[in-house]
Amino acid sequence: MDASTEQLIRAAIAEDVGDGDVTATYFIPAESTAQAQIAAREPGVVSGMEVAVRVFQEIDPRIQTHILRQDGDAFEPGEVLLEISGPTRGILTGERTALNFLQRLSGVATQARRYVQAVQPHPVQIWDTRKTTPGWRLLEKAAVKAGGGTNHRMGLYDHVMVKDNHLAAHGSLKELQRAIDRVKAERPGTRIQLEADNLDQVADFLTLRGVDMLLLDNMGAEKLRQAVALNAGRLWLEASGGITLATIGEIAATGINAISVGALTHSARALDLGLDFT
Repeated sequence: MDASTEQLIRAAIAEDVGDGDVTATYFIPAESTAQAQIAAREPGVVSGMEVAVRVFQEIDPRIQTHILRQDGDAFEPGEVLLEISGPTRGILTGERTALNFLQRLSGVATQARRYVQAVQPHPVQIWDTRKTTPGWRLLEKAAVKAGGGTNHRMGLYDHVMVKDNHLAAHGSLKELQRAIDRVKAERPGTRIQLEADNLDQVADFLTLRGVDMLLLDNMGAEKLRQAVALNAGRLWLEASGGITLATIGEIAATGINAISVGALTHSARALDLGLDFT
């Protein structure tokens, strides 16, 4: 587990526990032990299981866990995802923090799975975006992968994305070409993507060398089909902007390579999972 996730787990525990769980301390005997399980109350896809386990280990190393559903596994209501045993105080103290991670991340994975299934049988990838919960990006992007989606750039540091505001600030074709050439010379291997809002921009960007991808923003299905024809297989094409489960099938049928959906992360609902003592 990476250091940033370890730090996030510790911060989440500190936020909830503070200087001690007063309820567990005063109402549960110190020697008490128990068995519990986290079970599904609705269907979904698992993500965040190792994080939930880590929460209990951080609370009390004596707590034992048995994972029954791994990240990426689908489940139905009533299925047990995780068995837990050990000191009762520790299980109760870690319950909410573990569930917060598991419910949220499984919600993202479930949302991603819905979008992936909605584009079948078209060979198009479902991409996530940077519209993630601050501090949770690695976890939420892992959840997208668990649901069958594909991670786009992780951050501003690993992929060039020249968007409309960049173009408005400094965006003639000659200036774009000079900047692209600099990136290729100074950061070889970095992918370069330009955002196009209309077909004229698509035509202009296809004249530039060194571009790897185009993002076609808020174009309807007909314009996307025209952009695919204009591109003729030269660059990887991504569709984005206002795409929902109701419209994604039509977008996928245009011949686009990828569809990015901010709702995978920014609008995913936490799943209904519960911890019960057995």
